[in-house]
Amino acid sequence: LGGMAESERHPRLGYAMAFTAATLWAVNGVVSKVIIESGGIAAQRLTEVRTTGAFLLLAAALGVARPASLRLRRGELAMLLIFGVLGLAFVQWFYFEAISRLDIGIALLIQYIAPVLVALWARLAYHEAVRRRIWAALALSILGIALLVELWNGLTLDGLGVAAALGSAVTFAVYILSAERAVARRDPVSLVCYGFLLASIFWAVLQPWTSFPVELVDESVSLLGRLDDLSLPVWLLLGWMVVLGTIVPFALLAASLRHIPASRAAITAMFEPVAATVFAYAWLGESLTAFQLVGALVVLAAIVLAQTAR
Repeated sequence: LGGMAESERHPRLGYAMAFTAATLWAVNGVVSKVIIESGGIAAQRLTEVRTTGAFLLLAAALGVARPASLRLRRGELAMLLIFGVLGLAFVQWFYFEAISRLDIGIALLIQYIAPVLVALWARLAYHEAVRRRIWAALALSILGIALLVELWNGLTLDGLGVAAALGSAVTFAVYILSAERAVARRDPVSLVCYGFLLASIFWAVLQPWTSFPVELVDESVSLLGRLDDLSLPVWLLLGWMVVLGTIVPFALLAASLRHIPASRAAITAMFEPVAATVFAYAWLGESLTAFQLVGALVVLAAIVLAQTAR
């Protein structure tokens, strides 16, 4: 945030951006589950489509509207590699692997250890003062998410799934911290564009496009749950995932870091499990218990508490 004057920062706008990003990610979780379970596309392939599609659309838009924003500056490559590969590519890979082995709520609970990691890094590495309210908000958030997923129900956790979720937490923290530093030098949209470029190259090397199951894209699949009678083509769901599930929320979260610190953006992003629970109930017909409702309120209270810390 050092690249912006205090008068240019608008905290309310920053929180609104982070809230919107979290909500879109929550919807995208349901859409992605529909694609994986009904469309037959593996989690790694889904991530490859997500990153490559996002890069192509962003690059085309910026190339027409603001080509100057795509110019690389000296010394940016290392930062972009960390942001694009360790942040964008790995956080999605680990997350999809986690939800393929664990309940989505459990995967999110583990992933949202990330705000704790962000706060610890800010305190220990950057020597920034982290107020007590932030720590209290982090504790409340994790408690609320535990209530949301009803962690006490005797779940048998898959070891690889837990490892993937922990990897998602670490890489999500890397994404937020690297983005916070990067937006001081580069606008958020071009930053995300370059991040997706490097993530796309990573995936193209790991699993070449020549082996992509193209025949699955034209198939129509059931939307599952309460929308089981409805069907949509896989290509349309993939398009939603790329634009509203990827480009818009990642750009919004990166942009929010121009107005609020990384620790508060990370806590605000914890609204995702709340929204995911609501969407899972409304769309997939999953149960919504009293504990889950209390958990949602606790997470919201934690976000409000974080916002009140100066």
